[in-house]
Amino acid sequence: MAKPMTKTQLVAALAEEMGTDKKAAGTALDAVAAIITKEVSGGGAVTIPGVGKIYCRERPEREVRNPATGEKFMKEADKVVKMTIAKALKDSVNE
Repeated sequence: MAKPMTKTQLVAALAEEMGTDKKAAGTALDAVAAIITKEVSGGGAVTIPGVGKIYCRERPEREVRNPATGEKFMKEADKVVKMTIAKALKDSVNE
């Protein structure tokens, strides 16, 4: 498996794709991340066409086990961020 793209590499690729400098691309990337964070943490969802949908889901209280000791205990209800991958992206990986 290839190494994941770093933020620096992503900013450089974005700048090249946009035909702009790295500073502007970095600012754009930070703005998109801030918008997604704000929307999802507020209970909403964000769809990025061709990539997928990012949303927050509530998990109910449940019984879990400590793998080190085997002790079972109840874990409080919490929220988790999920992402559904777009069909177009799935299909492009399997071509």
